[in-house]
Amino acid sequence: MDPCPFVRIVIGNLALKFPNPSKPTFSGVHPTSTPCYCKIKFKNFTSQTTTIPLIKTDAAHPEHPNSILQSASFTLPHSHIVKLSKSKTTPVLKIDVYKGKSGSTLGLSSGKLLGRVSVPLDLNCGLESKGAVFKNGWVAVGDGGAKAAQMYLSVKAEPDPRFVFEFGGEPECSPLVFQVQGSVKQPVFTCKFSLRDNNFRSRSSISESSVSRTWLSSFGQDQKENSSKERKGWSITIHDLSGSPVAAASMVTPFVPTPGSDRVSRTNPGAWLILRPGDATWKPWGRLEAWLDRGHTNTLGYRFDLLPDATASSVAATLATSSVNVRRGERFQLDNSSNMSAASPSISPRGSGDYSCWHELRRGFVMSSTAGRKGGGPEVEVGVKHVSCTEDAAAFVALAAAVDLSVDACKLFTKKLRKELRGGQPQSGHGVV
Repeated sequence: MDPCPFVRIVIGNLALKFPNPSKPTFSGVHPTSTPCYCKIKFKNFTSQTTTIPLIKTDAAHPEHPNSILQSASFTLPHSHIVKLSKSKTTPVLKIDVYKGKSGSTLGLSSGKLLGRVSVPLDLNCGLESKGAVFKNGWVAVGDGGAKAAQMYLSVKAEPDPRFVFEFGGEPECSPLVFQVQGSVKQPVFTCKFSLRDNNFRSRSSISESSVSRTWLSSFGQDQKENSSKERKGWSITIHDLSGSPVAAASMVTPFVPTPGSDRVSRTNPGAWLILRPGDATWKPWGRLEAWLDRGHTNTLGYRFDLLPDATASSVAATLATSSVNVRRGERFQLDNSSNMSAASPSISPRGSGDYSCWHELRRGFVMSSTAGRKGGGPEVEVGVKHVSCTEDAAAFVALAAAVDLSVDACKLFTKKLRKELRGGQPQSGHGVV
């Protein structure tokens, strides 16, 4: 498998200082009591907001762009880079700096604008192969001259190649899964959706062992009491083109409404077990919990835990706890590039199940996928350094399928699901093995 070229624009090492920080009268800012933040904007991307630490005028600040403490990033696929590089105007990164707390009151920003910093980005400098540093140092905020606040920032571009996969349809329709390289799509996996009981039993050549049964029985203790309203027993198995199963996702905790409501809540989430083959059995790799965010009908909350080995007493490592707004097209993310993100796992080779070094966490982008996309199945991006074999890629594909199916599982129970999810034989699509 060959990856697609991506480039990530990274912004970080932020700091702010004022000419006379000891005087609280300067712009109403005092470094010990006044918070500051900024909105970082780049053409055709959603703006990102982050806090800026205030430091004393004579304080030292690291000037090492290769070790950026990241505050924001924008990821550009090859086609986007080409389009911007051919533009008659140089693309510019804009950073608006505010004093006060971030947020809004009655639709109005609660912060006061101090000024703007602009950084031109030259995208014609071989970014996909070697990257580039656009800014690393202090810059004046706005047009205040010698009296202006000074902002330290690092802005660089770094290659971020990714494998891109696309489901040929909704996961419940058992579609083919394609690897995408530009305009070329090549089938690499098939997937089979099934409605089963909550104890996962493979219909493939891989059988259960006492270890996998221990895991499943352990998770089974979390299963909720039977309800007339529940969505349970969904599973999806990913096969390679030879027909061998290479990953699976099984719903191990039913999705049921919180008592007195018609919605799955964070206090009562449903859960999936993501499995990989190893030693002639399925071995747990990760656990996904999902729920519907309070007060929203289109926002899926989620938590993903890495399961470091195949013993029920092992402590899971939480890699992500966040939410994704399906209506706005936001993506499920496993990413340890920003300051607040969780770390990503070190993937073991060839599905060996040896996670003894799982604590050796890697930084950077791990994966992202769409969820609940109308008219098609999930689109999945996986960082190259996290894929060393087919089973690695398949595990992320299975996780993406579980996220997508969770959107349906978390729908209000007053809503009717499509027939493939309600019982009987699932609709067969291409590539069913």
